[in-house]
Amino acid sequence: MNNWLKSVSGFSNSFSSTNYSASSARAIIQAWAELRDCLQHKSFQSHHLQSLKTLVNSQTSLHVAEPQAKLLLSILSSPDLSLPRESYTLFLRLLYIWVRKSARPSVLIDSAVKALSNVFSTTQYDSKKSPHLFSEGVLLLGSLSFAPSASESSKIVFLGLLCRLLAEEYQVLGSFSELVPDVLAGIGYALCSSVKEVLETTKAYYVPFAVVMAAAGVLRALNRSVVSGLGLDTISKLRRSAEDRIESVARELISRTRGFTSSDNDHTDCLLLQCVSVALARSGVVSARSPLFICLASALLTEIFPSRRLYMKVLKSMPGSSAVLRINEVKEHLESLTFKEAGAITGVFCNLYVSVDEQSKHMVENLVWDHCQHIYMEHRQVALVLRGIEDEVLGDLEKIAESAFLMVVLFALAVTKHKLNSKFNQESQMDTSVRILISFSCLEYFRRIRLPEYMDTIRGIVVSVQESDSACVSFVRSIPTYVDLTNGPDFSFLRKMEYLWSKDEVQTARILFYLRVIPTCIARLPSPVFGKVVAPTIYMGHPNGKVARAAHSMFSAFISSGKDSDQDERESLKEQLVFYYIQRSLVEYPEITPFEGMASGVAALVRHLPAGSPAIFYCIHCLVEKANRLCIEDLAHQDDMWKNWQGESEPGKKILDLLLRLISLVDIQVLPDLMKLLAQLIAQLPKDGQNMILNELYSQVAESDDVTRKPTLVSWLQSLSYLCFQETSGSAASRKVGSEANRTSVRTPDPLNDTSLNARLCYFGAFKSSNYHLAFFTLSILVEGLNGQLISYKELDGKESFVELCWVVNPHQTQKFAQIAQKFREANLGQLRYAAAISTKKLAKEHEHSPNLIKITRHKGQWDHMNQYSST
Repeated sequence: MNNWLKSVSGFSNSFSSTNYSASSARAIIQAWAELRDCLQHKSFQSHHLQSLKTLVNSQTSLHVAEPQAKLLLSILSSPDLSLPRESYTLFLRLLYIWVRKSARPSVLIDSAVKALSNVFSTTQYDSKKSPHLFSEGVLLLGSLSFAPSASESSKIVFLGLLCRLLAEEYQVLGSFSELVPDVLAGIGYALCSSVKEVLETTKAYYVPFAVVMAAAGVLRALNRSVVSGLGLDTISKLRRSAEDRIESVARELISRTRGFTSSDNDHTDCLLLQCVSVALARSGVVSARSPLFICLASALLTEIFPSRRLYMKVLKSMPGSSAVLRINEVKEHLESLTFKEAGAITGVFCNLYVSVDEQSKHMVENLVWDHCQHIYMEHRQVALVLRGIEDEVLGDLEKIAESAFLMVVLFALAVTKHKLNSKFNQESQMDTSVRILISFSCLEYFRRIRLPEYMDTIRGIVVSVQESDSACVSFVRSIPTYVDLTNGPDFSFLRKMEYLWSKDEVQTARILFYLRVIPTCIARLPSPVFGKVVAPTIYMGHPNGKVARAAHSMFSAFISSGKDSDQDERESLKEQLVFYYIQRSLVEYPEITPFEGMASGVAALVRHLPAGSPAIFYCIHCLVEKANRLCIEDLAHQDDMWKNWQGESEPGKKILDLLLRLISLVDIQVLPDLMKLLAQLIAQLPKDGQNMILNELYSQVAESDDVTRKPTLVSWLQSLSYLCFQETSGSAASRKVGSEANRTSVRTPDPLNDTSLNARLCYFGAFKSSNYHLAFFTLSILVEGLNGQLISYKELDGKESFVELCWVVNPHQTQKFAQIAQKFREANLGQLRYAAAISTKKLAKEHEHSPNLIKITRHKGQWDHMNQYSST
């Protein structure tokens, strides 16, 4: 044992560090002969000391037989010999070699009692005291107490001498750390001296700590043993005995503490819990024993992760106490053995859960779930008190709580695997699922890393909850009330502190958990429960971005949900919530409200609310009003913001983009109102802004395949383009928009009287085509190629065959204008006609003498143009 301890600790043998080399067989024989002469002549000289060194230097290959051991004991016990001080260490080492290398040391061991008692008596030992002699004495006494042939009375003497050395003389080691392995080896032999008796019998005077740790040593040693055959049976019996002994201590501890129902266990019980947990941490697979399982649960919740005890100390010591004491105590626990073994202890704990009886499982489950809620409440208090004052202490406390969270996750995964199956009734499964979700919500603040076990547990639980209305309702009702959330904890020490709900990070994390989980089962949630419990706690105005986004996702999920049993009530609640939702969202935009979240909420309500709902009209009016304020009042003079629509948008541009997207989403009853409001808004924008939005609208309409609303949008877009084209003031244009945007065609502008159309040519025409959409956009492109703009488009009959067009071009391009008709015909897009359009006759009459009017006609199958106006 001592050699192994030295090898793993990095220390060499205390005797191998000398410069002596192994002696020859002749030298060893000669050394024993000289020691016999020493005893015969009753005289110990310097060459006798050298003989001892010769023997010790050969200890690797040396075998000390019983006659030689008897010789050594006789020299030590002889009253006629005066031995030098340094010889005692050599004598003890040679006797140790005899004990450890003999197969079965004889009863001669009992005769060593007198000699060694004399060596270690107070009067003699004090005069020869030295670190090396102390370590050799502990090593020899421990090995003698472990010898099978030693009588019980001799063992008692050896152990008594050993305990006295440890109690009175351990200080002599000082800085001689290389001697520690020998001392530990001696203690190890002593602990093993009565291992069978300790493991198989119980005595009242046995100290529980020693019993548990001795049994733990056996378990760890057996866990590393590789045996087969008959040895395997022996190992199994010894393992059962060790586990029985730890179980008996655990059972007595549970009885004494009334099942750990009280949190004020005394210091002895706390230490014993630590011993049991450390003992089982790395002892291999432990058989299913309920007392061990319950003790491990209590140890994890109170000793391995003593958060509640530390919280209590922090809160009680706040008024005028030293922060250094709190910092040191928490840091000491982080460095402790029990905390570092938390992972291994949790592994054993979860493995035992699978095999123990159901009563023990239920008891421990309740302990763990209740513990989570206590941690949530108490850490909130501590965080509110310490944050910004003693951040170091708070950070260390959170490290302990983070580890506790990992333990809870692993335990919850074991519970879900065991209980969420057909062996248990649905009520039991639902209750377990809800309690785990609530526990996870309480510890959400401490979830700092991604855990596959966490995700696996959440998925399994959510699937279970989705199958039950009652489970869904039970989980949702566990949300803290609005009053509790906004008023803060009711703690006496906080009465003098100002509570800000937005700064309560522990509470915020819990609500975020609810906001993320509830949408997964919202279809099962009755409308009254959502309105009464969930709606007041949707933190749309929370400064935390994650919470705000989750709140909008929650709203979208509810608006999109349906529940046949209460459909009318659900639709009514949806419409009621929209008014408050859009109001609160826009008030906090863009400072707090995330645009993506609000956009998803708006899209959901226009899709899922009844057609023509007043809530949709209200939403659109609010959006236009907000966009108007942002774009007109705040950004009207920032022309560079309109240069890149797809780039990083300003808040106002984002609202405008949302409104443009709504054109294809709102129902046909709402569309005219949206077009009217949009036209009024766009007409007031700077020129660059108008062009940018018109281009976006052109692209959007061109890509649309909605045959129902596309004709209306095309007509509206061309009217809007014409109005924006006029170089009048924004207010003048906006006054015309209301009437112009809702008409299916626009009136003919007067190119002579209207100064905005000065030096431009206005032309009306009509075409007949089977593919009028394609023809229209092709013609638009051709006209724009002449620096013109197509501004009107109207169906002349219900079959969409004849379409009336109005476009404006630069008069300087009249020579090229005829090419339009030629390309239009070559593209096989249809036949341009004029006489069919009433507007053509009106135009001829009003502008009979206009030199800038160009007519394209078809003559003998060819298209021509005339430089002068003709009424024919």
